[in-house]
Amino acid sequence: MPRITESIISDFPGGKPVSAWTLTGRDGLSITILTFGGIVQSIVVPNEDGDFVDIVLGFKNPSDYLGSHPYFGATAGRIAGRVTRGKLTIAGESYPLPINDPPHHLHGGICSIDKRIWQATLLSRKDGAPSLKLSLTSKDGDNGYPGRVDLTATYTITHNNRFIFETEARSDRPTPVSLTHHSYFNLAGEGYGSTDDQELEISCNSAFEADEWMGLTGKCHDVEGSLNDARSAKPVGEFRKGLWNEHGDLYWLGESNQVRPVARLRDPRSGRTLEVATDCSCLQFYSGIGLDGTLVGKSGTSYLPGAGVCLECEGYPNAFDDGKRFGSIIVEPNKPQRTRTEYRFSNQACSLISS
Repeated sequence: MPRITESIISDFPGGKPVSAWTLTGRDGLSITILTFGGIVQSIVVPNEDGDFVDIVLGFKNPSDYLGSHPYFGATAGRIAGRVTRGKLTIAGESYPLPINDPPHHLHGGICSIDKRIWQATLLSRKDGAPSLKLSLTSKDGDNGYPGRVDLTATYTITHNNRFIFETEARSDRPTPVSLTHHSYFNLAGEGYGSTDDQELEISCNSAFEADEWMGLTGKCHDVEGSLNDARSAKPVGEFRKGLWNEHGDLYWLGESNQVRPVARLRDPRSGRTLEVATDCSCLQFYSGIGLDGTLVGKSGTSYLPGAGVCLECEGYPNAFDDGKRFGSIIVEPNKPQRTRTEYRFSNQACSLISS
């Protein structure tokens, strides 16, 4: 039966209460969410044979998320991704953002919403699916951003093993918001090791150009004939080697008011498959190449390069004053911004890669 349970983390530093909420769906999928950072600590996926496997990287001890880590499972923002040179301009007015990934601004800045304690509210749905809403207010001037913004992130587990991540932003003045869910996926299990042999498909024709520090240049190109073309599935390890510094790329999906499939990842050993669907305009693929073995995960395994991959659905990070070439992430007063991303888990016997 679907259920929701709460565990109070009594030893979390700082004196403020933090909870771990576990949502379990009708068909066995469960996720655990921390009110600290809106972090998804685990996603446990059932197999056809009744076994359960945690398929996202992270820490067993919630207080470890206070330390330095590469946004494991976090809700990242106010702007997910890199704002080039930290230059935010709205209606001709400049707001310099902190440079926390030199020479660019990354994932909302220093001690942003991924390091804050969110307020939890249980939601009641007609279909009985367990659903949790987290709420947070980001004040005017937070990390240099103008305007007060009220944010919500809603986590729902539906039938057929789907995890739905929805966001809403309301502001008292025009300001950019683009949140993303930042789990590192390894469909063989979080402590398995490399994702190199897992099969990746990204249903996208265009990708953005980046500079040598991975900041966006404003140019978008067709992936046809390029090494970052993953429209036909290929092993993650093979795909990663064709990327600059083996890092990843931001893909342009186009604007849409409908959730549509944009990527798939499959573990050939288990047949475990993740399909990502979203109404966001961009997808950031990150290979996990920056993991260097210094972080030890939930199973006691050190996370080495490629131990997990990210599929971050978001808006174009610089879409605030560029003539709406790549949409707009500006939230206007009395006009809330909403997004929806679905992570659909299944078992698929056949390979994504054509023989």
